[in-house]
Amino acid sequence: MHIKSLRGDLEAYLREHNLTKKFEKAKKLFENNPFHPSLNTELLEPKERLIYSFRLDKKYRAIFIYIDTSMIEIVVFTNHYK
Repeated sequence: MHIKSLRGDLEAYLREHNLTKKFEKAKKLFENNPFHPSLNTELLEPKERLIYSFRLDKKYRAIFIYIDTSMIEIVVFTNHYK
């Protein structure tokens, strides 16, 4: 599995929230095993929209969509508890 290169605004979000290292670690885990237990990858509601998320840490999540069977695109990073 591959993750499409991040848009500039997403890279800026990671820098502003000091999440770059956490994202790189999560990215490696995801690319090796998208359902690694520490990522807590899940299909979000409503499920028919096919939008997924995985954890960067307990507070932040990456929201993504599948582009095809081997590539995803992260569309936003969110604070899971806001």
